[in-house]
Amino acid sequence: MPGIVIVGTQWGDEGKGKVTDFLAEKADCVVRYNGGSNTGHTVVVGGKKFEFHLIPSGVVRGRKSYIGNGLVLDPEVLFKEIENLERAGIDPDLHISDRAHITFDFHRAIDELEEEFKGELRAGTTKRGVGPTYSDKAARFGIRVIDLLDKESLEGKLDILLRLKQGVMTQVYHGKANLNKKEILEKYLAFGRRISRYVCDVSIEVNKALDEGKTVIFEGAQGTLLDIDHGVYPFGTSSNATAGGACTGVGVSPTKIDKVIGVTKAYLSRVGTGPVPTELKDEIGERIRDKGGEYGTTTGRPRRCGWFDAVPVKYSIRVNGITSLAVTKLDVLSGIDPIKICLRYRIGQETVNEIPASPELYAKCKPVYEEREGWPDLNDDWHNIAEKGYDALPTQAKGYLSRIEELTGVPIELISTGPERQDTLVIE
Repeated sequence: MPGIVIVGTQWGDEGKGKVTDFLAEKADCVVRYNGGSNTGHTVVVGGKKFEFHLIPSGVVRGRKSYIGNGLVLDPEVLFKEIENLERAGIDPDLHISDRAHITFDFHRAIDELEEEFKGELRAGTTKRGVGPTYSDKAARFGIRVIDLLDKESLEGKLDILLRLKQGVMTQVYHGKANLNKKEILEKYLAFGRRISRYVCDVSIEVNKALDEGKTVIFEGAQGTLLDIDHGVYPFGTSSNATAGGACTGVGVSPTKIDKVIGVTKAYLSRVGTGPVPTELKDEIGERIRDKGGEYGTTTGRPRRCGWFDAVPVKYSIRVNGITSLAVTKLDVLSGIDPIKICLRYRIGQETVNEIPASPELYAKCKPVYEEREGWPDLNDDWHNIAEKGYDALPTQAKGYLSRIEELTGVPIELISTGPERQDTLVIE
């Protein structure tokens, strides 16, 4: 009964898609449990890039793929992803929870209005309507996948929801709203007809697979520091991006989770607003961004890059119960000397070893660094190193990884040295 959760230890974009695809070789099914079309997971196979916002990354392996109730589903994005896969010759074995909530066009419009209204407290969202969809879910106004299959149910819920949204958009945010109920009803009933072939009770199917001893990968989106409860609030997302979200976002017991793999970059990146103590606003930061291709999969926005910060990673290990780490983009740090690791923070004369709950206080945290010797720029040799294994890594790189293990108290299980599936080292 191996249930494996893959979770981000930083601010998202850690490489969870690649790790999921790599591990899916020996899995039976992969389940997405949180987020929505605001997320972006990338898988590169044979030079071909697949970008996913909703569909689990294991689909490229041909694995049975589930979208859990914890996601919010934008049908337009979903069907674009399905069409892209079909053009690549992949017929996705896809199954969607009947309890997942639906993102409508007006959710995207409200997302933009809300971000403008929040001012300095804006989260820097992707404006994909994800936050407003989760808001409706929590307020019990939400419309779910199952409602798209029932005209009477959908029409009745739209009657209430559209009146509410019309008022919010025009009276609260002073924006424009042209919500035509007939057009919206027809559009989403059509989505319902298309989606019906994929709909099922995901909780039943995933629990059955686990009870039969099959390997199930729970693919998390975003990262721990974006979690609605345990992230740097309010500069985060609207869902539970921690390992616990796998249980609520799919409908499985914590007792069925055997392993939690925390994915971390060899450095740090973040899209959006909020404090990032180790952010580099210099040539090294630019070098890391350019070499690492640090631009958002969903938005294309440049990511804020910085040195590896042990404080949030240790925090993530505690919150998620992480049993091992997967370190990605080790190759990006090649040619930089020295390399720094943040051990703790200082606020004035005080030493801080944890992330403060107050974002204002977190913004005052100054990193306390340790310097380590860098390693040469190996260029294409990283492909050969991945084939040869861990011993082929430069001595300095092995020392850097050992120091991460020492600081976090968790072993490293996987090391990624490039975007391709085969650019991965497994440490037994």
